[in-house]
Amino acid sequence: QVQLVESGGGLVQAGGSLRLSCVASGRTISTYHMGWFRQAPGKEREFVAGVNWNGGLIYYEDSVKGRFTISRDNAKNTVYLQMNSLHPEDTAVYYCAADVDSWTDISRRTLHYDYWGQGTQVTVSS
Repeated sequence: QVQLVESGGGLVQAGGSLRLSCVASGRTISTYHMGWFRQAPGKEREFVAGVNWNGGLIYYEDSVKGRFTISRDNAKNTVYLQMNSLHPEDTAVYYCAADVDSWTDISRRTLHYDYWGQGTQVTVSS
């Protein structure tokens, strides 16, 4: 069993930056794909970014390309999401997730992820 705990959310003005962290415990995540998702009020949870087990393959949702950077430190069992040039529409609860099926491609679908954190709120004011 893997426990994921996100942190780093908060309130920031448009154009600002935040760095989210996701610390895993209970088992190493070094062989898992890891993803960041977000869910705004009244909307479905959506894929933001994903990274494969060794950091060599990364995908982003189109609206965050060039602004967000996903990275991982397997020695620390931690995944990060650096968010720059934040927009009000980036406001959401951000979730970290782990996909144990690392022999497949990084998935953008929530159903493919096996473990989820509790989420951290990101609010961007205009």
